[in-house]
Amino acid sequence: MIIDATDTILGRMASIVAKKALQGEEVTIINAEKAVISGTRESVFMKYKFKTDVGDQIRGPFMSRMADRLVRRVIRGMLPWHSSRGRAAFRKVNVFIGNPENVTGAEKLKEASIQTLKNPRYVSMEEISKHLGGAKVR
Repeated sequence: MIIDATDTILGRMASIVAKKALQGEEVTIINAEKAVISGTRESVFMKYKFKTDVGDQIRGPFMSRMADRLVRRVIRGMLPWHSSRGRAAFRKVNVFIGNPENVTGAEKLKEASIQTLKNPRYVSMEEISKHLGGAKVR
């Protein structure tokens, strides 16, 4: 299954992806930087800034700043990570910034679309990544 994350709500998309991965399906997400999180800019930025500031440089915990890795981390939080089943499912999830040339036939998730938001306040993963100081591409 190939999913285009453009204008999709991150949490809803992540729960769908986690379920598909647990069922044994390979899932590829493209345009991860265009996924959005609902909420005001200040509250979302503060939440992610706090997550990256926890711990120290030697012992961690370590939090990535790149959009594709942030999306992978959200999906990981919806899987049973401490079991072999959850780790096997997580290996089936691939996330890309932009659209790689070899990936075609991406579908949009209607149930995770940004049009379902009642509140028009949201922040893209690209903006969060820039705020945290992350690079755009690997």
